[in-house]
Amino acid sequence: MSHKPSKEEFNKRFEEITVETEQIFKGKIISLQVDKVKLPNGKMSAREIVKHPGAVAVLAIYEDKMIVVEQYRKPLEKNQIEIPAGKLDPGEEPEEAALRELKEETGFDCSSLQHINSFYTSPGFADEKIVLFLAEDLTRGEMKLDEDEFLSCESITLEQALEYIKEEKISDAKTITAIYAWQIYKLTGKI
Repeated sequence: MSHKPSKEEFNKRFEEITVETEQIFKGKIISLQVDKVKLPNGKMSAREIVKHPGAVAVLAIYEDKMIVVEQYRKPLEKNQIEIPAGKLDPGEEPEEAALRELKEETGFDCSSLQHINSFYTSPGFADEKIVLFLAEDLTRGEMKLDEDEFLSCESITLEQALEYIKEEKISDAKTITAIYAWQIYKLTGKI
């Protein structure tokens, strides 16, 4: 009979002990640090880590279509079609942030918000965690974009979304995760 490790035992199995942290950069959204760590075998190594406040993303369904935004993503040097999303403000609950981002980027309000899952975007070098929600029972309103946001909002079918993935118009993890969750939801009625 095998022993199932507790969460604490699991997290300690290959733990790297931080010996020293040097902050390299502190920006408006992210910071970069280099941690000197002691490995499980006792040797030393360095880890470059991007710190992020966390974010939310919203799979918003209106009249059996997914609400998406198209915007230019400078790191990719191209436009992308994505679900509404944004970073958490200090002390903000994920549900509040999801409702805020949905309203700001699409103009929609919702009366039903359900947690789908939470995931880390790039755990090899960043601590950014996205909390993904399903928004239903939407009512249309006015967009309230930040002054440095330029985007358009549209609604697409599941078939269009899957085609956009093939065409790489949709290529970010949060939107692809949301589309596959929506596909399962349409097939099973469960999120």
